[in-house]
Amino acid sequence: MKTLVSTLAALAAATFLATTATAADLVLYTSQPNEDAQATVDAFKAKNPDIEVEWVRDGTTKLMAKLMAEIEAGNPVADVLLIADTVTLQRMKEAGQLLAYKSPEAAHFDATLYDADGAYYSTKLITTGIVYNTAADLKPEGWKDLTKAEAKNLVMMPSPLTSGAALIHAQVLTGLEGYGWDYYKALQQNGAAASGGNGGVLKAVATGEKAYGMLVDYMAIREKAKGAPIEFVFPAEGVSAVTEPVAILGGTKNEENAKKFVDFVLSEEGQQVSTKLGYIPARNGVAMPEGFPAREQIKVLPLDAASALKTSESDIKSFSDIFGTN
Repeated sequence: MKTLVSTLAALAAATFLATTATAADLVLYTSQPNEDAQATVDAFKAKNPDIEVEWVRDGTTKLMAKLMAEIEAGNPVADVLLIADTVTLQRMKEAGQLLAYKSPEAAHFDATLYDADGAYYSTKLITTGIVYNTAADLKPEGWKDLTKAEAKNLVMMPSPLTSGAALIHAQVLTGLEGYGWDYYKALQQNGAAASGGNGGVLKAVATGEKAYGMLVDYMAIREKAKGAPIEFVFPAEGVSAVTEPVAILGGTKNEENAKKFVDFVLSEEGQQVSTKLGYIPARNGVAMPEGFPAREQIKVLPLDAASALKTSESDIKSFSDIFGTN
């Protein structure tokens, strides 16, 4: 009886998914926060009122597990993906799971911010810099300040084992001349802690539990605006960035609507949605959000998604060998 009930439940769920997928003119899978996803969809629908959009939101890891299961079953529901990082989409590109589309809006973006074949496009820049408590004696300006004696046992960072942005940050910094994995060894020897995600770092620094942290920009700048005793620094050596790329799933049943969505989020109007939400726009010529310095004052270090994909497992192992498995 239990087996029968489970089978019927699975069939009902499959029927529901099939119904919702065909009922919508466009299905979006996204790892954006709910508020951001709703704002993005609302802005798109205001421009395209005849297109009915449904969206599913979850963390990138869980969302990709769901999508891969659907692909394996031969019934992918999503038409468009809007997720955290280019490395994940590079993996899908190499597996032949994305539709190449040359958006005319790409002319307004730096070539480093989209795939040359049109498989995916960055929609914003979420950089990782240094946050510090205003009561701290040392006012850091660069990454190596976190290895100084004044910062001993006072630094916290998200773990690449938990945070995709932290993994990309480690890959970028270790590729920087004069850094490498020796930099992370120096952090560990200076008592830096690596655990969890960005939220834990923000809480630790804002409460004074730790004085310094590696953190994504918008979280620090939002909390500072709310009155938290913190400052955020974009180090002169440069910052890493996850770029929340958008891509069209291969085999989409709504190709033209999917292309319209990609064009919209890359358009000036679509990029202004990101700015209003407090993110650095990926498109050139779009105003920065409140609380951020001028775009030219932020040096974004490049990431080669194909190379990062190839070294991800070894990079995670290298980090684990230094900091353990938190």
